[in-house]
Amino acid sequence: MTAIYVKNRLPSPKCQDQTPFEIVNGFRPSVKHMRVFGCRTFVLTPKEKRSKWDPKAREGLFMGYEEVSKAYRVYDIEADQVVISRDVTFDESTFGFSPTLPQEIVDDTALDIESMNISDEPHPMQFKQTGKRKSRSNSQEQVLQRTLPERRGTGLEEASAPDDSESHQAKRRSSARDNLDEEQKGSDEDNEDATPQVFWRASANAVEGTDLSEPTTFEDAVGGPDQVHWRKAICAELDSMKLRGVFRATKLPAGQHAIGTKWVFKIKRKADGSIEKYKARLVAKGFKQKYGIDYTETFSPVVKYVTLRMVVAITKYFGWPLDQLDVVTAFLYGVMKEKVFCVIPEGVEMDEDFDCLELVKAIYGLKQASRVWNETFDEFVRSIGFQVSDFDPCLYLKITSGECVLLLVYVDDVLVTGSSTELIACTKSDLKTRFEMTDSGKCTFVLGIELVENADNSVTMCQRRYVDDILKRFGMSECKAVTSPTDISSRLIPSTAATKIDAPFREAVGAFMHLTTATRPDIAFAVRYVSRFMENPQVEHWIAVKRIFRYLQGTTSHGICFKPGEEVDFRGYSDADWAGDHSERKSTSGYAFLLMSAPISWGSKKQSSVSLSTSEAEYIALSLAIQEGKWVHRLLCEILDAAEDKSGPELKIMEDNQSCIKMTKNPVNHGRAKHIDIKYHHIRDEVKRGEVKLEYCETSIMLADIMTKGLHGPRHREMTAALGIRESSH
Repeated sequence: MTAIYVKNRLPSPKCQDQTPFEIVNGFRPSVKHMRVFGCRTFVLTPKEKRSKWDPKAREGLFMGYEEVSKAYRVYDIEADQVVISRDVTFDESTFGFSPTLPQEIVDDTALDIESMNISDEPHPMQFKQTGKRKSRSNSQEQVLQRTLPERRGTGLEEASAPDDSESHQAKRRSSARDNLDEEQKGSDEDNEDATPQVFWRASANAVEGTDLSEPTTFEDAVGGPDQVHWRKAICAELDSMKLRGVFRATKLPAGQHAIGTKWVFKIKRKADGSIEKYKARLVAKGFKQKYGIDYTETFSPVVKYVTLRMVVAITKYFGWPLDQLDVVTAFLYGVMKEKVFCVIPEGVEMDEDFDCLELVKAIYGLKQASRVWNETFDEFVRSIGFQVSDFDPCLYLKITSGECVLLLVYVDDVLVTGSSTELIACTKSDLKTRFEMTDSGKCTFVLGIELVENADNSVTMCQRRYVDDILKRFGMSECKAVTSPTDISSRLIPSTAATKIDAPFREAVGAFMHLTTATRPDIAFAVRYVSRFMENPQVEHWIAVKRIFRYLQGTTSHGICFKPGEEVDFRGYSDADWAGDHSERKSTSGYAFLLMSAPISWGSKKQSSVSLSTSEAEYIALSLAIQEGKWVHRLLCEILDAAEDKSGPELKIMEDNQSCIKMTKNPVNHGRAKHIDIKYHHIRDEVKRGEVKLEYCETSIMLADIMTKGLHGPRHREMTAALGIRESSH
């Protein structure tokens, strides 16, 4: 097909040096879009089909052109199928596929995802699919029925005969490979070192590696080496949907459209990395929903990490138990308000009288699913006596006979703690009467965070498995450790170079972001610093990213350590690094709030304007700290008031600049302050009303210093220890 497409656009002596295309259509064809066959490509993955941290493009091989549209045919190596897409970036200097990221930086053609020519209208990747869903006559009582394909051989047993759809799929894949083999033979005759052989060797390795990973398609799940586990998981999901009354079989009404569905498979692991269970989930292709028809409101709150850390610290202070519950198929409890129809999923057979399913309950993937579930849970929890927090909509409090219980909700994960074990047990019982829940008992692993009990009765929140995973993912698992995440001798500035470095810079920074917002304030500045160069990263910027990896290599088990104490120890720190940005000469603000000897909230942010003095920079940084501190303080006081029926500690912020402190108390428009934007002067009102108390501390003990600039090894270790960041017990 590709050969004919190209030949029709080449001049022919038999056509008086005209192209066959020109003779047929009457105008000369454009060849601007034509590319080198077999070169490496990167196909953009639409936002609707990727999560926040997923790569923006998938690697493949250029196979040809589409006749009916301005799109390219690309062989997707990972999915093992031909993809049709307009949004493709070509690397015509490279042929084949390298399955692993090289350890050293190579001089290669840069990939600029952001510069792809993408129109406002979405153009998702289209997959060539074949095979139709079988249907058979069933009784009306069994409208929804599970039908899994017969088990296929795993390579150690005789293969069974595939069904029609499987054989058709196999023919399509084999024909694609045959075509590639023919192209290889032709190229091998001209070049003994043809690169497609390298590709097939890499592709074989990739296929072998998938045996230990999660399947991406329904066929892979029910025919792979772990098919027994995945079949059970699929049956459990369909049984749960039938029990909840999720679907109603129907005929698609005229003028309506049915959205697609997809099976998603996940191996849920414990904190030590061992397999906890195989999970199959049927999700809707929500990106095909239409606003105002299939959905309206979609917002749903999730608990803030600050609230989670605060609750863990409070439980350590009072000695409360912290238990964990998991709602089984949580989204299936939410009743749909809109009429939404979906196609019949894989693994489900329907009576011939029906051609689609109406969604009575929400399923995963729908745009409004999380909102509907949150409304359902919120309504029930309020009905059993809980009140929602004024400062975090995912925190619920209940006071009964002088005893209190707290509920912390993150989608389908529920944490329960309180002053009375009887009240906790009663709350669990109430929840289980309404929702099917898994009671995990004592919380040891939540939201990817491990809670480790230490010998001194302290608890450490760490993400050592996540750190190990990202080190392996980016090829840094064998790197040499360093004592600080930044090189203080290196001064980085944005680049104006025409090309970017060929390295996963954005993905690495994204991985760091998740880590630093959850449990690692010691890398907050370093991550914010390198994130300034995501627009056009160069070699020196990638080296700075690799240094953060090297620091994590030596601190994989470090985390936030909360210690028990006689009193609620709550205090804040505010600092600034004047003109620390070497390109724009802007300052960096930093703050940290500690509870029970460890940080529960922190931040590092480049200021939006240039400060003319250290006092001004500190003043602006203090404004940011007070904004965060007031919310944290009010949330803390709300919890303590429910637990002890008394007010919490005062909001005290430590500051190491005397001039800044005086500016907050004396509203004099002298030369240092008269030009400062009015939006920062709320500080004076807070101090005057007594809602914030400022205290001076020496720079040597200013814990927010680590949030504003890079520190050398000994100073960095000193600050992390003072912040309450320590290695967890194994």
